[in-house]
Amino acid sequence: MNRGKPVAIVGAGIAGLTAALCFARKGIPSEIFERTSALSEAGAGLQLSPNATRILARLGLLPQLEKVWSEPEVIDLVDGTSLRTLASVPSGPFARDHWASPYGVLRRTDLQTTLLDAVEANPLCRLHLGMQIDDPAAGSIAQIIGTVPRLVVGADGVWSGIRDRMEGAGKAMFSGNVAWRLTLGEAAAPAVFESRKVAAFLGGGSHLVAYPLVKTGSFNVVAITGGRNPGDAWDHALPEDESRRRLLSAAFSGWHPQIAHMLKQASAPTIWPLYEVGDGAWHRGEEAILIGDAAHAMMPFAAQGAAMAIEDAFELASFVANGQSLSAFVDHRKSRIARVRSRGAFNRFAYHARGPVRLGRDLVLSMRRPESLAADFDWLYGYEPRD
Repeated sequence: MNRGKPVAIVGAGIAGLTAALCFARKGIPSEIFERTSALSEAGAGLQLSPNATRILARLGLLPQLEKVWSEPEVIDLVDGTSLRTLASVPSGPFARDHWASPYGVLRRTDLQTTLLDAVEANPLCRLHLGMQIDDPAAGSIAQIIGTVPRLVVGADGVWSGIRDRMEGAGKAMFSGNVAWRLTLGEAAAPAVFESRKVAAFLGGGSHLVAYPLVKTGSFNVVAITGGRNPGDAWDHALPEDESRRRLLSAAFSGWHPQIAHMLKQASAPTIWPLYEVGDGAWHRGEEAILIGDAAHAMMPFAAQGAAMAIEDAFELASFVANGQSLSAFVDHRKSRIARVRSRGAFNRFAYHARGPVRLGRDLVLSMRRPESLAADFDWLYGYEPRD
């Protein structure tokens, strides 16, 4: 059933495309505006935890995703200097049984393609490429689509133009951390990388996450450490591959030789400054709303950026379809986001611990059974969104 006026969605990333499908599921049409002329996703890999895959399953996307992802059997926390496993959280079949939804790892582009294919196949969704919308006023969009949208959804990421026009909204701030990203073929990967595991290697002031990308027979590696803000030209300040490798290697000096050698030999590593969006207004009356990174970009220490965008999209469509106010949606989501941010801050403290704190962390982790550690994530991975 078509419920009248469309929703205008600005941004065709994970948040925007998921939102379009969620509104369509409720019979609400959408017009999606993307400033680029072709869709592409930055970053090689993505973790989709059960709270995200539960929603993607309700959108009917699980069969397609299962063709392009892997479901790791375990998530290990590993000491970056000794390679000693500190703790393990079961996943794989355990995730499907315990949280009633899978935990998958895949290329970001494969999720984007799955969402895009579903949007293009849905008669209630219409995508406009090469069209930048910065004004959240519904009247400006009406000139393009011929009708005033019932709602403008800003899903345009951390540098949201919609947020910039929204009074009292949060600001994008450099977090003091940078992320190095690289992809390794299986032959170039250190022996400690395993094809059925996600591994987080922990060190003083830094950590590194590695997991398999089965479609390309490779490993996605993200190495996060403190760093200066490289500014707008951050990716052009290091034109030589050798310069990048030297900086990356220096950031993880003192780590186990397997890791150090891998980083020293890394081909074409990229460096990304990590930005957060501070607390502020997410909506303007009943006219416009922010979701995903546009509303609350967060550090990746809980691996929940994409998942929170997917949750936002699903619950926003439910609130709108049920006639609830945007302020009610914001109140509901802000409490959830605050708890996820808190978990991320705790992970940063634990992952980057030094000295006595690090020794204490290792002792506590060594005393926890895998199933007990998994239970710590019940509130996060077992989340049931409002429908």
